[in-house]
Amino acid sequence: MLSKKLLPVLLVGATLGFNAAQADIKIGVVTSSSGPIALVGIPQKNSVPLLPKRIAGEKVTYIHLDDSSDPSTAVKAFKKLINDDKVDALIGPSGTASAMGVIQFAAESGTPMLAPTGSAAVVLPMTEQKKWVFKTTQNDDLIASALVEQMQKNGVKTLGLIGTADPYGENWAKVMGGLTAKAGIKITATESFQRQDTSITGQALKVLMANPDAVLIAAPGSSSVLPQTTLKEQGFRGAFYQTHGAALDPFLRLGGKATEGTILAASMMLVLDEVPESASKDIAADYMDSYARIYGNHPATFGANVYDAGLLLQNAIPVALKTAKPGTKEFRAALRDALENTKELPGTQGVYNMTPEDHSGFDERGRVMITVKDGEWKLLK
Repeated sequence: MLSKKLLPVLLVGATLGFNAAQADIKIGVVTSSSGPIALVGIPQKNSVPLLPKRIAGEKVTYIHLDDSSDPSTAVKAFKKLINDDKVDALIGPSGTASAMGVIQFAAESGTPMLAPTGSAAVVLPMTEQKKWVFKTTQNDDLIASALVEQMQKNGVKTLGLIGTADPYGENWAKVMGGLTAKAGIKITATESFQRQDTSITGQALKVLMANPDAVLIAAPGSSSVLPQTTLKEQGFRGAFYQTHGAALDPFLRLGGKATEGTILAASMMLVLDEVPESASKDIAADYMDSYARIYGNHPATFGANVYDAGLLLQNAIPVALKTAKPGTKEFRAALRDALENTKELPGTQGVYNMTPEDHSGFDERGRVMITVKDGEWKLLK
């Protein structure tokens, strides 16, 4: 019997109007459309109706579940989708901690998993289990290297780091430690906090006492705001850098004037009108317009990570169909192989080139430098 905690999320799938029983190809989707990281999960859930409904002539059905931003609920959702619904592929979860907790179940069942999460920890270092995971966001090192390069240009010599006490923040601390050392930038303070914390004054004061030239905040969604506003209130006058986890309009609204001048490396979607023409720009524009027609507003970049998962599946499924029928172990294995062989596929975030060693596949085309000016995202020039 399903737990009471999971029953409400099943209703979400029903209300989206997807009928798993009649599907030729079944895709399970797990998002955090409620709970602490709902700002990430809601645009992901809302993007499900925009995914391909037919691929290579076959009907595709999506079964959506909400994990309430809870890793244990994400595990239950994955088990249901794998064991009961017998899906051919999985998209999700939204959070890195949840994603890390479900990889083993995707791998044990031989079900490809497309993870719309921020941390590279879901695909690196590559293992036998992680070979079933494909990540639809830029890896930390790709974003971090751009930030460190910008720090060098701006003369940053000392850096404070505040990150979430989870795989997202931990991996960012690890990546930044290596890159800053090579760049001659000294990390003078490293602090962590829980996503649900309502006060981090203690951590902010410790960073303030270290007097760094700049602070990098490594936190996804709304959790990226509190460290910055707190440091501002405590009198920090240095520069603020953020990861792609802060790449959503609510960051500007919730942070207000404290966000002015923030620098981040992220998806072109935030500054689409300012970037050069490209296939990815066209795809991103189509996605944003389609989303706005349904919901009346443009999506956060996190929604595009689910949309890109659909593009990857649309590209790989026709190849897998040449080997086996949906609903079989052979089809899932062929689908995994086809995803791993994705080459020069443009998405909303950049261009995907997967290899056995790299299951994110982005290069420099998957990032742009962005700042906040007059309360709006602007291309950093």
